[in-house]
Amino acid sequence: MAVLTYAIGGLAALAGLGLLTTVYYYNRIVKLENRVDNAWAQIDVQLKKRADLVPNLVETVEGYMDHEREIMEKVSESREKLVNAQSPEEEAKAGNQMTEAMKSIFAVAEEYPDLKASENFKELQQELSSIEGKVAYARQHYNDAILEFNNSIETFPAVVFANLMGKTEKDQLQIDTADKELPDVSFGE
Repeated sequence: MAVLTYAIGGLAALAGLGLLTTVYYYNRIVKLENRVDNAWAQIDVQLKKRADLVPNLVETVEGYMDHEREIMEKVSESREKLVNAQSPEEEAKAGNQMTEAMKSIFAVAEEYPDLKASENFKELQQELSSIEGKVAYARQHYNDAILEFNNSIETFPAVVFANLMGKTEKDQLQIDTADKELPDVSFGE
């Protein structure tokens, strides 16, 4: 009788340990996945803030740049793509396109001294620069959250629970090849 009591107690303890382990790993995986979603939301917030500044920038710049319509159209198109993006991948791609379009505006602005001297343009440029820094930080945070999530679901014993939950590895944000290339710099004529 005592042996049966110990056996039942041991089985109950083992079942309790199994339940606690399951709850622990389930909650950990859910929390890490929520952290990834939150990190993406932070990128989204910064990209939307940048997109909201674009109409003001375009309006300020248009008065000075009569011959630069193509650049202004690219900026407007990239903003529209960003605002209408349906997935994180589309949003990241549109954000990269907007970055390139914005670089073009600031490069061309060098040829317009009155524009460079405009207080409104300076303020917009500073605000956009600040947001770019925040976007870069948010992207880094997102990739860190992805790394932690992926490491968690790929290590034992969490991999067992991740498979039962249908969780798979997530992709980190990548920089477009064009963004990795070094710009041409010339100090001479």
